[in-house]
Amino acid sequence: MKAYLVLLVGVVSVSFAAIFIRLAEAPPLVIAAYRLTIASLILVPMAYKKTIPSVKRLPGRDGLLLFFSSFFLALHFALWITSLSYTSIASSVILVTCHPAFVASISYFLWHEVLNRLTIGGMALAFVGIVLINYGGFTFGSQAILGDVLALIAGFAMGGYLIIGGQVKARIELLPYLAMVYAGAAVMLLLATAGFGYSFTGYSGTTYLMMVLLAVVPQLIGHSSFNLAVRLIPVTFVSVAILGEPVGATLLGYFILDEVPTVKEIIGGVLILAGIFIVLRQTPQYLGTK
Repeated sequence: MKAYLVLLVGVVSVSFAAIFIRLAEAPPLVIAAYRLTIASLILVPMAYKKTIPSVKRLPGRDGLLLFFSSFFLALHFALWITSLSYTSIASSVILVTCHPAFVASISYFLWHEVLNRLTIGGMALAFVGIVLINYGGFTFGSQAILGDVLALIAGFAMGGYLIIGGQVKARIELLPYLAMVYAGAAVMLLLATAGFGYSFTGYSGTTYLMMVLLAVVPQLIGHSSFNLAVRLIPVTFVSVAILGEPVGATLLGYFILDEVPTVKEIIGGVLILAGIFIVLRQTPQYLGTK
């Protein structure tokens, strides 16, 4: 029950990301860099006392995993937000949500997690809901293909980020893990933003406020909840639960931005929630093993 409550908090929190990004008037890479940097500045001082001992006794293999976790997180935000400049939101969302299949495949080889038919059916139902919500918004063309590729890689990056979180959960405490990964991703995004020549200043007060809210709500609360959930239940289940984000974003868009959802968005949302419910009902004891 605790894991499901943590997942619910995570999904609701990340659902605010679309609202905050919509209200922030800055280049996507700048928004991503501020998001991780502010989150790191808040988290690192809180985790300092636990992080130093963890770093000292960290074996080289886990240090490498932390680096790749930071890299995958930074890559996910950088590529996914950038993909929206080249392809439609629909195409981007469909491709970036491919991570449950990727996570399930890798989890099979790493932890011998064999998904039963109901779990696979729930995953398929949730994905059908994602497709239905975004049906009619697909884009084709040379630029769109570039955006689609970026979104697809961003989906794989999210999967890699979640998998590493599950891989190191027994050896690194949650708070030091988050502090090191968020800080590492922040440095990478800051370097990328500077490398592309974007300015970190000159934006409106509203934009800066939205970026602070992005750091606190979707990042510190949302992503941290997902990392905690990964330590409680199989990572595949967490990956599928994240598909609830478009549903939450649609509801928040209605209440905050007065954006009324269409019939297909409502039906798609119901399918996603039904798929997530089916998957989360398949608790670990119902999973098969090799």
